[in-house]
Amino acid sequence: MADTSIGTAEQLRDPDYMPPLATAVPLGIQHVLAMFVSNVTPAIIVAGAAGIGFGSDQGALGFPDMTYMIQMSILFAGIATLLQTIGMGPVGARLPIVQGTSFAFVPIMIPAVAGLGTAGLAGLMTGVIIGGLFHFLLGFIVGRIRYALPPLVTGLIVLMIGLALVKVGVQYAAGGVPKMGNPEFGTLAMWGPALVVVAVTLAIKFFARGFAAVAAVLIGILVGYVAAFLMGQVSFANLGKASYFAPPIPFKWGFEFNVAIVIGMCFMAVVSAIETVGDTSGVTKGGAGREATDTEIRGATFADGLGTAVAGVFGSLPNTSFSQNVGLIAMTGLMSRHVVTIGAIFLIVCGFIPKIGALINTIPINVLGGGVIVMFGMVCAAGVNMLSEVNWNRRNMVIFATALSISFGLQLVPEALQHLNKTAQILLTSGLLPAATIAIVLNLALPEQLED
Repeated sequence: MADTSIGTAEQLRDPDYMPPLATAVPLGIQHVLAMFVSNVTPAIIVAGAAGIGFGSDQGALGFPDMTYMIQMSILFAGIATLLQTIGMGPVGARLPIVQGTSFAFVPIMIPAVAGLGTAGLAGLMTGVIIGGLFHFLLGFIVGRIRYALPPLVTGLIVLMIGLALVKVGVQYAAGGVPKMGNPEFGTLAMWGPALVVVAVTLAIKFFARGFAAVAAVLIGILVGYVAAFLMGQVSFANLGKASYFAPPIPFKWGFEFNVAIVIGMCFMAVVSAIETVGDTSGVTKGGAGREATDTEIRGATFADGLGTAVAGVFGSLPNTSFSQNVGLIAMTGLMSRHVVTIGAIFLIVCGFIPKIGALINTIPINVLGGGVIVMFGMVCAAGVNMLSEVNWNRRNMVIFATALSISFGLQLVPEALQHLNKTAQILLTSGLLPAATIAIVLNLALPEQLED
């Protein structure tokens, strides 16, 4: 419900309204804290897949590398959010939209770097840059391609994103990939803090109200962190090695063109663009009770793409609009873009301080696992919710069944494609691309009614 104590009803619906600073600052920080864990988690997952994450044996080299990726995730989430709220020419919706690192791209990024170490990151970041530029161009046509992505397709894609990630959540909760194969993996000592996170998150989600309910995962991780600390699982040994200030480094990981990654990033850019359209509409409906204009949708998509491309230059991951923010706007009823700008500035300041990234790195992997189990499960649930809008006639069931069985099957048994080249393996075992391609093609090709 809108809080009219900070402005009139008309002011609350106005994106250009600036509440008093005493109110605006905490509200702005609230916006970014609600997405903080979700924003840094993809960097931790990708760093882990590249062999420079939790439990890395690269010592002094590995730890700062992971810290850098976390630092850049924070910094460029803030920069991309400023592009949305303040704008730059046609770029930016000039609405209270929070940007952050996208989970949607993770199933594409993991196979791109797995087993390659830091050498795989050059191709990944090049793909992020090119995918971001492609995403930017989608701003010119995004309104005309929405017809090809009805709830049947978008719901399936979101469901596949969640299914691709749930394995990661369980691995983390049990101790992480570095502990797999040794007796410590899956012990009660590993699962204990993870289950504390799950229990606290669920309790807050169901019984708390306001910001606490929105930030339930963050609070759950903090409580799990305390439990892990009491069990002796938290180490601050590397915290002192991180500096208090460090600028972003252009092309830190190098530049390498990888066809599979570029195709994957461009394809997922289409999905991300449609997600941004939905979030932009959600913000205007929840905060102002109106539909988003074509200019706002176009500007939001431009900002999405530009933010991603710039992030890739400095070794960060793709950005997208964060759906958690839509719920916060609806809850507070405050449409002010300047409030979110304050949150973006907070992120940028944090992004220049490696100590913050190093502090995040002290969170044990099993504690993070408890949080991502919930988050990735919610991704699956969001996909199912979108699929609930589908008319489940015989035609749509055939499309869904075919796309799901082939794409999920290839994800479960990647060895089935061992005789294909590496590019095809990365694309087809991601789960997302075959699911989306099959669903889109069948949805466009099959007649509206199939005969029984």
